[in-house]
Formats: sequence, structure tokens, C-alpha cells
Amino acid sequence: MAAWKLAPCLACGCTLIIKTSEKTPLSALALCKLVQEAGFPKGVFNVLSGYGPTAGAPLARHPDVDKVAFTGSTAVGKEIMKMAADTLKRVTLELGGKSPLIVLDDADLEEAVTACNTGIFLNHGQCCCASSRTYVQAGIYDKFVKKLVEKAKARRLGDPLQNGTEQGPLVDDIQFKRVLGYIEAGKKEGAKVMCGGGRFGTKGYFVEPTIFAEVKDEMTIAREEIFGPVLTVMKFDTIEEVIERANNTIYGLASGVCSRDIGKVMRVAEGVRAGTVWVNGSYNTLNVGQEFGGFKQSGIGRELGEGALRNYLEIKTVIVPFDR
Repeated sequence: MAAWKLAPCLACGCTLIIKTSEKTPLSALALCKLVQEAGFPKGVFNVLSGYGPTAGAPLARHPDVDKVAFTGSTAVGKEIMKMAADTLKRVTLELGGKSPLIVLDDADLEEAVTACNTGIFLNHGQCCCASSRTYVQAGIYDKFVKKLVEKAKARRLGDPLQNGTEQGPLVDDIQFKRVLGYIEAGKKEGAKVMCGGGRFGTKGYFVEPTIFAEVKDEMTIAREEIFGPVLTVMKFDTIEEVIERANNTIYGLASGVCSRDIGKVMRVAEGVRAGTVWVNGSYNTLNVGQEFGGFKQSGIGRELGEGALRNYLEIKTVIVPFDR
């Protein structure tokens, strides 16, 4: 995330301050050593550690800060926009998501299951573009869920520093309790737990890979961003129906579609309101040359690609009169 911000900013000749999350400050501080080794002039690259109200908010309000780029929750993104309004500074926001993965009945089943598994469980589910709403066409729904559950149960949880570990703990106790709370809400609202559904082990903030079936669109777990290893799998009949349901959300960060029919793929890609559409096995594939960002309350602006550079440039018009 730091690299997404600093690379285009520096490439355009700007200086910058990285305000790290209080939950993950160490990697950016380690980056300072590399910056020194590279010989950056003092004051070009700066890191500020601290909490949002005391470190982040003053930066968002400060008149000498011309641009704010933020990755985080939609709620905090809205607050940053309010703070930046007084000085009319430019703001780009990469915010939350509730991304739909649409699996059509002509999809390669194994590939689709793998795409879904990667889409929801990458980074232990702590991923803003996670495929947390998976829609599967009725004809293959049962087969898909069965294979997906088998794959989820086979995931190896444990110490992330140990070889072979596929899933580690959540970032802190707050998020751990929040995710478990969503799981309980899903159970109470009538969704069916196909696997997982609780804590893993007795130490640390580990949550089992959890899959819910028989989920309705209006359920809490199908509408709110959980930011953990929790998946809802829902059944649909027609492409028109699933596009409408996929778009029935405040978010629009990412999406996916699995099908062997390129015509159907393009119908879904055109219809779904999301900044990225991953096709078949490409879910969560990122390329620095391709722009990334969201529709609706998933953000403003684009990162990576040329869109990232435009965030740190201004257009100036110079008009010169020439004497004949």
C-alpha cells in the first residue's frame, strides 16, 4: 500500500509524508532505511507514526498539504473528505468493498473454486476487494459449494512465519471480535454454516475459514464488509438477475466472473458497477500498469497505471502574445 502511494508521488517530483496505520507501522519504518541507502535528499520521504485523530487528522486539515491519498475504511474516508474540504485539497480514496464473484454454470468448476478461494481468503480475508459475495448459477451451485468447502477445510492455519502456513491471525483483537460478531449475526439470521464458523485454536486472533450457504441478499453478512475469512455463497438463475443483485450495494470496488463464454463474460463485465472485473482464474491479480479503484462508496480516483500519476500533477495554461 505504501508503494502504491509513494511511487507515483515521487515520480511526479513531489515530497510526501506517509502516515502509517497504528496497527501496521513497522514496514514503513523499515522502508526508511532503504530510502536512506538509496540517497534520497532529506525531507523528500517522511514517515509519521500515530493515531488517526492526533496524527492523520492534522495532515488532512493542514493548508500546506496539497493532496491526500488514503487506503482504508469507507467511514474514515468520508471523514478525510470533510477535513480536506476547508482547504479544497485533492483527495483520492481507496475504500471498502463487498465484491461479487459471479460463477456461471458453464464455468470451469475447478478454476472457479480456486478463484473464489483466492478471492476470499487472501490475506486472511483482510482484503478490500475480497470476493465476499459469491453468486453461483443454480445448475452448479451444490457441486460448487461442496468443492469450495473441501478446499477451505484443507487450508493450513498457523504461524505465518512457518513454511506451509496458508492463513495466519487477524490483525488485532478488535478485528477478531468484529469478525466473530458477523459470523454470529449470520447464524442468527438463518444462514447455514457449511464450514468454520468460529475461532481456530486457543491462542491468537485466528478465525476459521467460514462459508455460509442459504444466504439472502438482505442479511447483514451479505451487505456489510466483514474484512475477514467469511464468505457468503448465493444462488441465482439468470445473468440479468445476478447483475442487478450484484449492483445492489453501496460498494463498487471489484468483481469477478467465471465462464467459458466470452459473450457472457463481457455482458457481466459491462453490467457490474465495479472498478475491476477479474475473469476466471485471475481474481486478485494486480499489475502496476493497470489502474485500480472503486465506484460508489468504494472510493474516488485511481491508483496504479497512468491514473496514479495524474493524481500528483496539475495542468497549467500559459498564454503568450506574440508581436507580428
